[in-house]
Amino acid sequence: MNLALKDIRHGLFRFVLTCFGLGLLMTVVLAMIGIYNGLVSDALAVVKAPAADVWVVEAGTKGPFAEASSIPADTRDAVARMPGVAEAGAVNYQNVEAAHTGQTLRLYVIGYEPGRPGGPQAIAEGRGIGAGHFELVADRKTGLLPGETIRLGRDRFTVVGLVEGAMNSGGDPAVYVTLADAMALQTELDPAAQRVQTARGAVSVKSASVATIIARMSPGADVDLLTATVRQWKHLAAMTQVEQEELLLASVVDKARRQIGLFLGILLSVSAVVIALIIYTMTMEKLKQIATLKLIGAPDRTIIALIVQQALILGAAGWGIGLMLILTVKDYFPRRVVLEPFNVMVLAGIIAAVCLLSSALGVRAAMKVDPATALGS
Repeated sequence: MNLALKDIRHGLFRFVLTCFGLGLLMTVVLAMIGIYNGLVSDALAVVKAPAADVWVVEAGTKGPFAEASSIPADTRDAVARMPGVAEAGAVNYQNVEAAHTGQTLRLYVIGYEPGRPGGPQAIAEGRGIGAGHFELVADRKTGLLPGETIRLGRDRFTVVGLVEGAMNSGGDPAVYVTLADAMALQTELDPAAQRVQTARGAVSVKSASVATIIARMSPGADVDLLTATVRQWKHLAAMTQVEQEELLLASVVDKARRQIGLFLGILLSVSAVVIALIIYTMTMEKLKQIATLKLIGAPDRTIIALIVQQALILGAAGWGIGLMLILTVKDYFPRRVVLEPFNVMVLAGIIAAVCLLSSALGVRAAMKVDPATALGS
């Protein structure tokens, strides 16, 4: 007979309710771990998407994500002719808000040259951009579907395909359009503003530019040599892919990442204290039963097994419930929740360690119980 399971069956409703409450706490912990991972993943998604080796930006900036960058679009031709460059493409990035089905969508518009680096690597549904104008590929998080149309600026675009995991560091889902459409969206003025500019005799459009030129290198080409050469040009700067990723994490999302990490640490500490209190309270409530076991000659290992097994069952049940709940609801979070198997197993190890330490407190209290207590009222 297993005393731990026997005792659980005796107070099954209370034990299940305790496990469920602990499971809700574990759900919050797993959610924070997933949000932390999702923040980093989202921040790097738009950087990794083009599979670039070198990013050429405006001199004196850390663009195109940490700072604004503006360079002439024809810079792409100069970069493409440099030794070791296999292909190069001009890319534009901008945030826009668009109305769709009565709602306002905040989108991250990526303009690229079809057939050149900068576009989506894989289409999850539909097709890629095939026309020169007014087609777009959207991330699933936008809620757009193939065949739908949406107004960006003064033009309507048709959704021809969907991708997954394309968004900026703020969590705004991305849409891909041709560079020509992106530059038109960047430079066009509102009709009223254009009339004012015309009346003043000023230029009626903004100057067109791109945010960056991305380059892919030939196998065996020296990336550092290319970046050093580009930096010699007074109006340009260059960063490798690794430098761009490190810069993004160190500047754009650093504070948010540290804040979520700190909150996660506090939440784990609170969870550990709650688990310890639950297990210790469960043990203290059974002191009379433990005294009875001692009175009838039960060995210490039986009492220790009772407390430790119940603690581990409680922790495992809470972990399992929390994991099941977060896997069920994670897709409904506004920000992406990314849970890696490693994170889940580390949390399981932490819970097991906390349960063992907490049960040690209970065991210590149980070992001090006088068997004569069982004879009292």
